[in-house]
Amino acid sequence: MELRQLRYFVAVAEELSFGRAAERLLIAGPSLSQQIKALERDLGVRLFDRDRRSVSLTPAGAALLPHTRALLQQADDLQGRVKRMSSSEPVWIGYVSWLPAGVVPRVSPTVQLRIDPWTGPSHTQAERVSTGSLDLAVCRVSTGDMERYGLNARLLRAVRLFAIATGNDAGDVRVDDTAVLIADDNTPWLSWNAYAERLARDTGTHPLHISDCGIIGEPFFDHVRNSPRPIVDSPMGQTATLPSDLTKRSLIAPQVYWTWSLVWRRGESRPAVLTTIDALTTGVGDLGVHGPDAWLPEDDPHRR
Repeated sequence: MELRQLRYFVAVAEELSFGRAAERLLIAGPSLSQQIKALERDLGVRLFDRDRRSVSLTPAGAALLPHTRALLQQADDLQGRVKRMSSSEPVWIGYVSWLPAGVVPRVSPTVQLRIDPWTGPSHTQAERVSTGSLDLAVCRVSTGDMERYGLNARLLRAVRLFAIATGNDAGDVRVDDTAVLIADDNTPWLSWNAYAERLARDTGTHPLHISDCGIIGEPFFDHVRNSPRPIVDSPMGQTATLPSDLTKRSLIAPQVYWTWSLVWRRGESRPAVLTTIDALTTGVGDLGVHGPDAWLPEDDPHRR
């Protein structure tokens, strides 16, 4: 069994609903159900009685719940104790799809900065910082995320978004003449969907719901080819090579920005982490997001 599965068990036991527990854990409902079934197989007992209308703990589940909570608390205490054992411990930084160039050489040589190889969506990386499996992360956060996860944030990069269109017209296009994709499978695109929905409400771009999660890559280009309107690209897809039959067009009225923040836990006091924060963010400036024609969602921590 894994600690992750035990955390899932506690969440379902507290919510008595797989749907509410999945929302709380920010994972897909079917994935949560599969993990609980795997845990039950490993333990050799059924933890929940469930039907279409209700979920309840079995006697075995009720008996194991307090012991599981105690075990998870011990695991959290152990993780915190290990982190405090040495002032020379590495500083771990995670990211979604972008890191500053030369991130390790930019930090003091006294800091053992380590780049976590596992990339994940913004909400996942923010949660990992909150729980202590990362010290820092480069991700998009909202003011609600910062409160929910107990984080601080500094602006690290601002990406101006464009529209991708068929044909050869490379002229500017108004945002309200474009469409923006929203993935029906919300889990991996939680941050993007929230951003895109806000963009549609604020600017008049047309929300286009898709079932294939084709926010980036070839599926995105196929959506552009099938759309009567140019489609707003995402910052995660801007490094892809643009096919010859498609054209990038600048968005105007307004100019649309996406921000990457460096986030860390509130109350962080370790000198190595604080040194890394200053090294990566000092002198960044506002990167254009405070310009008169710039748009950021109202829940962006860097919006004035």
